[in-house]
Amino acid sequence: MVGSWTLQDTARVLRRPTVDDDKYSRGVLGIRTGSDAYPGAAVLGVEAAWRTGLGMVRYIGHHVPTALVLQRRPETVTADGRVQAWLVGSGTDAADRSDAEAAALRGILSSPLPVVVDAGALDLTGEAVAPLIVTPHAREHARLRAMLGLSGDSPDDVPGRAASALETAAALGGTVVLKGSVTIVASPDGWVRSVSVGTPWLATAGTGDVLAGAIGAVVAGAGSARGLGPLAAAGVWLHGRAGSLAASDLSSAGGPITAGDVAAALPRAVAEAMAVTRAP
Repeated sequence: MVGSWTLQDTARVLRRPTVDDDKYSRGVLGIRTGSDAYPGAAVLGVEAAWRTGLGMVRYIGHHVPTALVLQRRPETVTADGRVQAWLVGSGTDAADRSDAEAAALRGILSSPLPVVVDAGALDLTGEAVAPLIVTPHAREHARLRAMLGLSGDSPDDVPGRAASALETAAALGGTVVLKGSVTIVASPDGWVRSVSVGTPWLATAGTGDVLAGAIGAVVAGAGSARGLGPLAAAGVWLHGRAGSLAASDLSSAGGPITAGDVAAALPRAVAEAMAVTRAP
């Protein structure tokens, strides 16, 4: 049986800022995402990272997404510097990757810092030595398994998907976030949880970019590569809860949302989890 990840679990993982914190101690996330073809992925990931709560976001990307990121979030730093974690791959296509971009990504994936790897950078994870969190949907997971020499797609049921994600995590040596209506988070040490908070309205373009930004922020805020499974699950829970909050804003029955709506609701999801830590 696969255990469920809950609000209380998320509350135990999140780090509350203190009066002694500064922007560096609260966590700095480096983001290398987006492209001239898909600049929105960069904007959404950066927005989600800020909204989840951390001290700084460093965005490194192409000219078009950089300009849009700064237009939306001028507090974002667009220069190299120290970070506690990385997010790469969202809004990119491996087929269009330049040699220089490949070298930059390989440098990040060979560092000791945790890296959240999404979409167009998943093909590079087989050679990575950095602590990894990968965020594939079902089709990407099947391709990742094939790359790792594993056979078969993930079954449709939760136990089968959990077993498949655990096998992938063990072969990869990193945490797998297998996205779906019920998201499975599995680590190579055998830790696995299902996260079912959310709404079917989340099945819309760009929400995966928001999810990656939320996970990256939680990991950077933790300041450690230990316990990446629970950190990833906390990011998934916040994303799902933000989706539900955004949908419920429209009516008691819920309604259509955009990825930007989900990002905007993340502070309320974080506040709900933080409130649990204050309860007697």
